Amino acid sequence: MLSTNGHKLLRSEGLLLCVQGSRNRPHTGISTVLFPRARFLWPALAPAAACRQNCSMRPLIGILVAAGLLLGVYYFYLKKMPTTDEGTAPTQAISLTGVRSDLLHIAQAERTFTATNDHCASLDELISTNSVSMSRPERDGYVYTLDCSREAFTVTARHAPAPSGSPIRYPNFAIDQSMEVHEVD
Repeated sequence: MLSTNGHKLLRSEGLLLCVQGSRNRPHTGISTVLFPRARFLWPALAPAAACRQNCSMRPLIGILVAAGLLLGVYYFYLKKMPTTDEGTAPTQAISLTGVRSDLLHIAQAERTFTATNDHCASLDELISTNSVSMSRPERDGYVYTLDCSREAFTVTARHAPAPSGSPIRYPNFAIDQSMEVHEVD
C-alpha cells in the first residue's frame, strides 16, 4: 500500500485501486481502475536504474532520428536534383539557363533592330552597337550564330559534341521571330 496526497493506492492482481480518504473521514469512497496492469508513472514508483537507462538512451535516439532526416534530405534533394534537359547533368542547369537567356536577348535585339533600321543585322553588329549586353558571341562552350533574311531570322546556339561514351550531352538550341527557344539537332 502506497500513500500520496491523501490517496491510498493498492495493487492487487494487476488491478490498481485508488482509495480516497482523509484523516477525519477515512476511506469514504473507492474508485477502481478497470484497466488491468494500469500503472502511474510517478518517479517514486519507477526504479532509479530504469530512469538512468532511459535518460541515456534519449540523446542516442535523437541523434539517430537527426541522422535519418539528414540522409533523407541528401537522397531526395541533392542526389536526385532535377535536370533542365534530358541527358544533361544537374551542374549544366545554370549554363543552359544562361544560353536560353542569351538567345532571348539576341532575338529581342534583332527584332528591335529590324523594326528600327528596316534591315537585319549580323551578330557582330548587334554586339558592336550595344544592342545586346555581350562582349563576344559565346558562353560556356556554346557559340551563337545569327541567320537572317528580310523578315525572318534564326539565332542558333551550338556546342561541340560530348566525347563518345560520355553520359553527358550538350543540346543545341535555336530561336526565331516567334521568340520561342527550342532544341535543334
